[in-house]
Amino acid sequence: MAAKISKKRAIVVGCGGMGRAWMKNLQDNPRAELIGVVDVRNDAAQSAAKDFGLAPETAFTSVAAAIKALKPDFVCDITIPAAHCPTTVAALKLGVPVLGEKPLANSMAEARLMVAAAAKSGATSMISQSRRYEVHHAAIREGIRKGVIGDITTLNCDFYIGAHFSRVGHLDFRDTMESPLILDMSIHHFDLARYFFAADPVSVYCQEFNPKGSWYQGDVAASAIFEMDNGAIFTYRGSWCADGRHTSWHGDWRIIGQRGTITYENDQAPKGERCKKGAKPGFCTEQEPVVLPDTKINGSGIAGSLNEFLDHLIKGKPVQCETKDNIKSLAMVFAAMKSARSGKREKVTW
Repeated sequence: MAAKISKKRAIVVGCGGMGRAWMKNLQDNPRAELIGVVDVRNDAAQSAAKDFGLAPETAFTSVAAAIKALKPDFVCDITIPAAHCPTTVAALKLGVPVLGEKPLANSMAEARLMVAAAAKSGATSMISQSRRYEVHHAAIREGIRKGVIGDITTLNCDFYIGAHFSRVGHLDFRDTMESPLILDMSIHHFDLARYFFAADPVSVYCQEFNPKGSWYQGDVAASAIFEMDNGAIFTYRGSWCADGRHTSWHGDWRIIGQRGTITYENDQAPKGERCKKGAKPGFCTEQEPVVLPDTKINGSGIAGSLNEFLDHLIKGKPVQCETKDNIKSLAMVFAAMKSARSGKREKVTW
């Protein structure tokens, strides 16, 4: 007879669209159990509880009250960015681990408070950087670690999508943000750069702008150059008002090493070439294909994030994106915005 799976009991804070995606994510996972929901709007909390088969008394408007009543094993903080800090800190103060959505916080000051709260409580606080949990991304990272193209010197990412978030009669919050691309989207690409490189940022020069014909009020396009602590350069070009010939939401990537190059475009399997060993000298060195390692992941997207967090809670395995590490990806966002305002190269600090 198979051993009974010990489920970790969770509450979800935030009952919007993403919160409901996490509720389903929990219910689909055999090692997790959704036991309660929280939202500042009681009607939203009650509606979510009903839709996911929970009793009305498991719906709350306070995360502290929910924790005290239900005693969960962990909390999923799927609130809006402005609520991440108070929600996560409240749970950590009660000694409950937290798995939260990106971005870590609405400011670097709040992010530092969250890191300090996790350190003081001893409870793990992890951010779900869901794009790390894709098989192609894992293959690229593993190939880089194995040196298939030598030491990395350059990493380029292009992201171009004409994203019309607003609808007739409804203005989306991104339409009025000062830096919608950098603040709301680029965190994914900046974190992937750290993931691929296994390196941290040192400095950035960034220029933001709002292209002619844009349907956004703020600067929705940007170009940035990051220096990493291993001496490599990461360049980023992106826009959320670029109609036609869209890139992948993951971005299109070119990774250049001392011996060759890997490209990753349109979510297709990454391809690579490198200098052939023993090739005769010439204007261009003869190339050979790069074969990336065969990698596996335990769930894609937020399912992968949840599985990694459960492995930590159940088996004690380390997690990739604890707040004390993820703050470095967030720092890239705010340093890029600072550079765009100052017109100068800025240090990336956390």
